Amino acid sequence: MAVEVKELLEAGVHFGHLTRKWDPNMAPYVYMERNGIHIINLYKTAAKIEEAGAALAKIAASGRKILFVATKKQAKDIVAEKAGTINMPYITERWPGGMLTNFVTIRKAVKKMAMIDRMKKDGTFQTLSKKERLQVDRLRAKLEKNLGSIVDMTRLPGALFVVDIKREHIAIKEAQKLNIPIFAMVDTNSDPRQVDYVIPANDDASKSIDKVLSHVTASIAEGLADRKADKDTDQDDDDVVVAPTKKRASKAIVTDEEE
Repeated sequence: MAVEVKELLEAGVHFGHLTRKWDPNMAPYVYMERNGIHIINLYKTAAKIEEAGAALAKIAASGRKILFVATKKQAKDIVAEKAGTINMPYITERWPGGMLTNFVTIRKAVKKMAMIDRMKKDGTFQTLSKKERLQVDRLRAKLEKNLGSIVDMTRLPGALFVVDIKREHIAIKEAQKLNIPIFAMVDTNSDPRQVDYVIPANDDASKSIDKVLSHVTASIAEGLADRKADKDTDQDDDDVVVAPTKKRASKAIVTDEEE
């Protein structure tokens, strides 16, 4: 899906931060200054969205997960909805320290959540005292709030997609340590050198976040569709190999009957 500069303009993707708050490393992406605010070059934004989209589609097609990170108020719901529609994990509450660098511990917490669910199903939960049930319920709610969306992430993600790299600096550092590719919406007050795939954009306005994420998730959905199509083709090829054997068998049965 081609990215139109006009739609980015209408969504306010071009509004950067106050000029006095800018990071000079964002200079290549700044078009001009207006009323003390930096204006982002949307032609570069459109090109970068397409570049990031193509790379994310490849990662999705390879079967790896893309972890979305956005804990700021105006991005949380958008990220949860968009990532949810393509079945990708996301963190929209506080970033759990060691989420990537100490992934084993995080997986233990997720397993604990699954264990509580099993207890409720098999009736073990009902054998606990009222106080214990309350404690377990509170723990389950806390785990769900912080880790609910990463239940299906059984291994480290193939990439990170971040909204506001200044706010999510801990997530950025962890991904850098593990050489996990970082894709991000980067505003004029941030250092783009921390990111592998920079999308210069207004990361404060919900309309802007929504617009960029719509394109990004559409690309990922295409990658997932390609993966499914490849799997179906492989399945068809397997069926073709099996088919002649069946025919030969049926012919043999007819011959026996005729004799």
